[in-house]
Amino acid sequence: MRKDTGVDGDAQRISQLCWMFFLKIIDDQDQELELTKDDYASPIPADLQWRAWAADPEGITGDTLLDFVNNTLFPDLKSLPTNAGPRAKVVRDVFEDAYNYMKSGQLMRQMINKINEVDFNNLTERQHFGDIYEQILNDLQNAGNAGEYYTPRAVTAFMVQQIDPKPGEIMFDPACGTGGFLTCAMRHMRENYVKRSEHEALMQGALRAVEKKPLPHMLCVTNMLLNGVEEPDFVRHDNTLARPLVSWTKDERVDIVLTNPPFGGKEEDGIESNFPTFRTRETADLFLALIIRLLKPGGRAAVVLPDGSLFGEGIKTRLKEHLMEECNLHTIVRLPNSVFKPYASIGTNLLFFEKGTPTQDIWYWEHKVPETQKAYSMTRPIRLDHLDDCAAWWGGAAREGRVEGPQAWKVTAAEIKARGYNLDVKNPHTVAEDHGDPETLLADLTAAEAETAALRDQLKAILTEALAR
Repeated sequence: MRKDTGVDGDAQRISQLCWMFFLKIIDDQDQELELTKDDYASPIPADLQWRAWAADPEGITGDTLLDFVNNTLFPDLKSLPTNAGPRAKVVRDVFEDAYNYMKSGQLMRQMINKINEVDFNNLTERQHFGDIYEQILNDLQNAGNAGEYYTPRAVTAFMVQQIDPKPGEIMFDPACGTGGFLTCAMRHMRENYVKRSEHEALMQGALRAVEKKPLPHMLCVTNMLLNGVEEPDFVRHDNTLARPLVSWTKDERVDIVLTNPPFGGKEEDGIESNFPTFRTRETADLFLALIIRLLKPGGRAAVVLPDGSLFGEGIKTRLKEHLMEECNLHTIVRLPNSVFKPYASIGTNLLFFEKGTPTQDIWYWEHKVPETQKAYSMTRPIRLDHLDDCAAWWGGAAREGRVEGPQAWKVTAAEIKARGYNLDVKNPHTVAEDHGDPETLLADLTAAEAETAALRDQLKAILTEALAR
């Protein structure tokens, strides 16, 4: 692909790979479903199915292939009838904003032939490819702004582990990116609760997700197919915030929200009018207001938020007061700045709360980078076992037996209210580093600068003398 003049940058390369993976996976699934289900018919017309134009390694290539992809395949898939069933809707939604960037039909044929080597109906091959796909998603962190779509898997796995979703509980990610929370939740439920086919159907039937941007939406749907979901039509291509807050009805309430909403960005003009009580265009604030609204009584949430959401004032203060009145904000896990590098280098926090009872006490846990390294990085990222100490301290589903310690402390709701709902509470057990007396430090700096100037003058004299010889 790097040889192709039409593809520019990693984000385009990944997008190009993804629509091909998607069609190959759909076709492999179709062939299996045709054998196992009576009267099953693929949602894709016969001449557009992968097996018809891509499977033969000696098939169409060059300009013929490019012409077919650009002028037949893409237009026809974008215009599939909307009433042709959920799988047809998935295909149409994926191709709605997809593009073919490649300009060489010969290079495209080479790529297609390489993809054909994977049999997605072979469990072992699919699992191996799933690992590769996960690495592709991870690599998105280097693809410009696309890093915002990927949450480190250790973070998603920890949040899922502590929320402990079960089949049948309606789980929603309103800004799902590439689907990390969905795949982690499915893995957790399959390992712990899914024992029969009906459990699997119950689990898949209770998943809900929305993604605003086309590239991560396509990546997410493909991710769902790779993870054994036949009809990932629950992943909607939409902007969750485009609906007025009051229009979300009781029958749309959910049991669980797991999400890392985009933060630092601003929504388009007019979106704030959908949230009359919290008129702001700050994305993270709007998502938090929506999550509080969407949770059922007793529903639980785990949300990634930046430090700014904790100490921010104005609308943010009203929002935090609303959160603590409507929900039990029982735990805040504070993460170091390097967890989301290189995409972002700001402090982030994991907020865990339950709808229905006001907050009495908030427990804080400060996660620290292992002593063997200075910070997390692309080559040495955060791992799930790094959070084992927090999981051990957590106290199970009831959160019983928690004690304060070097990394844990408790703050009452009254104290938070007295602080003007500033949730940015520093670890009281951390001893502030003594940098010394300012007057002494300034005197030392002046002396060091004078010594440097003297050495510079000596060096200048030596060079002048040497040049004069």
